[in-house]
Amino acid sequence: MRNESRFEGSRFPRTVLLPACLVLLVFRAAIAAQSSPSQEVFPERPDLLKEFLAGPMAGLEDIVFAERPVIGEHWYANFGYYAAGDGKNQSSRGGRLYRDGARLCKLHLSNREVTKLLEDPLGGIRDPQVHYDARKILFSYRKGGTENYHLYEINVDGSGLKQLTDGIYDDIEPSYLPDGGIVFVSSRCKRWVNCWLTQVAVLHRCNGDGSDIHPLSSNNEHDNTPWPLPDGRIIYTRWEYVDRSQVDFHHLWVANPDGTGQMAYYGNLHPGTVMIDAKPIPGTDKVVASFSPGHGQTEHAGAITIIDPKAGPDARASARRVSRQDHYRDPWAFSEDCFMAVSGTALVLMNRRGAAQEIFRLPDVDARAGFQMHEPRPLVMRPREAVMTARALETQASGRLVLEDIYVGRNMAGLKRGEIKKLLVLESLPKPINYTGGMDPLSYGGTFTLERILGTVPVEPDGSAYMELPAVRSLFFVALDEKDLAVKRMQSFLTVMPGETTGCVGCHESRVRAPSASARQVLAVRRAPSRIAPIASVPEVFDFPRDVQPVLDALCVACHGYEKTPAGGPRAGRIILSGDRGPMFSHSYYTLTTAGLFSDGRNQARSNYAPRTLGSSASKILTMLDGSHYKVRATAAQKQILRLWIDSGAAYPGTYAALGTGMIGGYDQNNEVNTDFDWPATKAATQALTQRCQGCHQREPGRLLPLNLSDERGVSFWQPQIGDPRMRTSRHIVFNLTRPEKSIFLLAPLAESAGGWGLCRDPKTKEPATVFASAADPDYQRILAMCVAGSRALEQIKRFDMPGFKPRPEWIREMKRYGILPENLKPDDTIDVYEIEKRYWRSLWHKPPDQAMAPSTPPLTSQR
Repeated sequence: MRNESRFEGSRFPRTVLLPACLVLLVFRAAIAAQSSPSQEVFPERPDLLKEFLAGPMAGLEDIVFAERPVIGEHWYANFGYYAAGDGKNQSSRGGRLYRDGARLCKLHLSNREVTKLLEDPLGGIRDPQVHYDARKILFSYRKGGTENYHLYEINVDGSGLKQLTDGIYDDIEPSYLPDGGIVFVSSRCKRWVNCWLTQVAVLHRCNGDGSDIHPLSSNNEHDNTPWPLPDGRIIYTRWEYVDRSQVDFHHLWVANPDGTGQMAYYGNLHPGTVMIDAKPIPGTDKVVASFSPGHGQTEHAGAITIIDPKAGPDARASARRVSRQDHYRDPWAFSEDCFMAVSGTALVLMNRRGAAQEIFRLPDVDARAGFQMHEPRPLVMRPREAVMTARALETQASGRLVLEDIYVGRNMAGLKRGEIKKLLVLESLPKPINYTGGMDPLSYGGTFTLERILGTVPVEPDGSAYMELPAVRSLFFVALDEKDLAVKRMQSFLTVMPGETTGCVGCHESRVRAPSASARQVLAVRRAPSRIAPIASVPEVFDFPRDVQPVLDALCVACHGYEKTPAGGPRAGRIILSGDRGPMFSHSYYTLTTAGLFSDGRNQARSNYAPRTLGSSASKILTMLDGSHYKVRATAAQKQILRLWIDSGAAYPGTYAALGTGMIGGYDQNNEVNTDFDWPATKAATQALTQRCQGCHQREPGRLLPLNLSDERGVSFWQPQIGDPRMRTSRHIVFNLTRPEKSIFLLAPLAESAGGWGLCRDPKTKEPATVFASAADPDYQRILAMCVAGSRALEQIKRFDMPGFKPRPEWIREMKRYGILPENLKPDDTIDVYEIEKRYWRSLWHKPPDQAMAPSTPPLTSQR
């Protein structure tokens, strides 16, 4: 199945949804194609270069560019190291996310000669930016023999190399600011991509000499390619997914140079294209950008596209494709009819109709060595952009948000005034490490992140709200009614900078709508801003086995367990809500998900759902607790637990330390690992299942059974389709690794007289069919032995909720690197992963200077 996002004059393909077993092969093939130098032959158009030199390129003599090989990876994965291994040179993917060898060069247009300003055969050079006075160049440089990129300056003649930043993190994609500062992106944010095994870099700024480095963004995913606009704002790419698709929302945003005023610039409602490398078009209010198809190609390759912002950030017709193909990178605009870009090893000029002329290509010897051209910049003086007065106040710990009228917005039909009483404030928490492209075991096809509950703020009768929010944090809201049920859910995040006061018109309002003339009269601003009111007696971050399972045990398991129900039959309604562990999740968590008993955003390329279609008010389980469902009545506290767990993302573990652990048939780098395929017990059980069960089950589509503990049967591990008939007999539910004898694969075919459920039927007559008359049947014992082997294996590898659980070495490595765990931590020391992660998140919070100097508490190393 192929989805497409349409823009004027072109189609930009979105992610192709494939069976999990094909995802990695397709990805590797695409990367291999993208990482090869382009062999595109451009029509020779000497008149195009002549025309431009006589017009918008008049006086241009030199072009600065970087030359380096690339690693065939995602568009954002080009620095640092992969998660697995020691974090340096050893991992299952080869360690480093860069290749050695780089040059900073200057091309003389008159004779096509190249001057090497800086060359390092063992280093890396990227992202040059020419200063306003055209006398020096700012760039990112990884010196040979070192691991991190830092900011450097060099004179345009190659003299005066000066290092501006240092440390154990990567600083890339810098740009000069008109006030003398520098904006760049950096991995100093100490977080990892939520759906890959690489590090994140987000917006930072510093002084011109590299001092006073501080973040401008709280994003959990990447910010990229910041660049100043003529009005002084910074345009950049923001990738995000707040309970929506991981691969579809990476669009253009703007912010002031101090991080205030963050808002969408273009595309946040249009999934399926990475909009990146945006730069202003001189003499206009338009920008040129690379529209990289789908989830983006290596090194930002895409279609050169012009964006006109006048119609607002959501008008599809505002984006007009220029290039005829999708292999161009690093566009630069001299005018609305004159563009420069690279394609592989070639430097290209292009007009607004997409006619292209190659004006330079790297020598064959460089191409054979894997070098490509990157980031061409004209070596010319240019005017400074407008200097904006700073609004952020680093001495404050919070900012303020004014919401004029929550009932104003798109897709709000059916809501009555007064229906919304408060806002639930949630924080999307960064990941300290990650190992694969899916969300396992955090959820089954749902959230990729843990969501922290901060509390609630009131909404006035006129729909207004005024609140004080912690600064530089990724926050979002759920609108609640008088019963605290979700009415509308935000699927993006906002950030306020210290001391900032910002606002919005309504809930998902049109971005071209301004506040009403009566905004000053809204009720909320007649008082001081509301402080977030904590919610008593609930955890900040829910952990399903610890917090939710006890509620299910008290209310549901008597009927929805593995024992006889009060009426004398097994498991009511085919719903299992026991906390027994399967190969990856508990049976209750898997069942709640696949039976659709709660509603969340899943991993879908959608946002702005209609009222009451996401969250607690749309979740079936909360309609069964008032006595109408077999007289089950939940207490107020039990309802609150279920409601808030759902509205905070419905995750399974309450710690990222659970990632990559405690799973049989889990995933690492999109490959299934820790499988049981070669276990002797599994081989014997597979033979028994094939002989005794598959003969009947293979006659109907979707009824083929898993033949071992790791058999997904082609179901996507990162985007399973709820309602797929294979869900009923998934490995996640039919194998019980807590009580192997209670495995459905054993109970269903076992005769009732022998203690089983006797559910099997003859496929022709539909009459009861006895598969196993007794538990002594040798094939029954073989299947049981596989489940027992799985249970023993799980006791060895430990799941996050099992006594003696230990996080992966990579989690410990990163927590040491962040300064959260001590370097002298002993291998046998037990770690309270919940407490350590709490300290990790808090270490990232903005602290005014007086608080930042306070001594930190030594990390706990006590058992949970």
